[in-house]
Amino acid sequence: MTLTTPETVGETRGLPSLGPEGTRLLRLLDDTFESWGVTAGARPMTMPPLLPAAELAKLDYYDNFPHQAVVATPLDLERRETAPFSAETGRFPSEALEPAALGLPSASCYAVYLDHRGTRVADDTLVTICSWCFRKETHYEGMRRQLGFRMREIVAIGAREHAETHLADFTGRIQAFAAALDLPLRKEAACDPFFDKGGSKALLQRLTPVKYEFLYEDLAIASVNTHRNFFGDRCDITLESTGGPAFTSCVAFGLERWLSALTRRHGSWEAATGAVLDANARLRADASGAAGPVI
Repeated sequence: MTLTTPETVGETRGLPSLGPEGTRLLRLLDDTFESWGVTAGARPMTMPPLLPAAELAKLDYYDNFPHQAVVATPLDLERRETAPFSAETGRFPSEALEPAALGLPSASCYAVYLDHRGTRVADDTLVTICSWCFRKETHYEGMRRQLGFRMREIVAIGAREHAETHLADFTGRIQAFAAALDLPLRKEAACDPFFDKGGSKALLQRLTPVKYEFLYEDLAIASVNTHRNFFGDRCDITLESTGGPAFTSCVAFGLERWLSALTRRHGSWEAATGAVLDANARLRADASGAAGPVI
């Protein structure tokens, strides 16, 4: 294991590990973001790390994100004798593998929509989850760009107004938290990279952005995303009030990226952890003051 930057203990092909200080800060951040969701009424849930590739394909995942897709499959026990693991390459040959029927999703929220397939939901449904996510990248860099990472999401499913209000509310929360952390963020509209820049989908996103990212320097550490009724249609998620397809939106936090930003800004694990504790205390005090005295 090789010591790298203050961010990580060790790193192998986009899979860095965290020591005690980094683990404490990651848990503190995740508890913070989860509490935002729970306070807003979100149900905490736990989702599987693997999803059926066939179900992801129905959501156009492999059409939209082929450059990020990672799949998993068991060994083919009948073929492994004739196609053994290669110590030289560090790989199993493709002939030693069964056809890949499992996908490693690049975002937490896919599992939420698949979990709600064929259900009727209240107009103001909220779910919060934290899952391991996986993205193939052209290169990996510390906690900034990883093959496997953790993403906390707060997902809204319901009426259009509910999905839109969700993003507006959490945009304010993110900006207030960043200000309390002395972490300068800029909010930018993002266009998915797989869109042809001259295509109709790219033009629609520029006119009516569906994704905004919050960047520290050049690193996106959080995002707010609206999907309109796409997942409601594809997953047959309908509203109890009207029977029509649900609208969805999500707020996402890349936890390791927050670690990177905070240690770069504050210089050490200890200082970054102190900044989060102080920011949480300050925001709680502000909220208590805004509510007025308890009589």
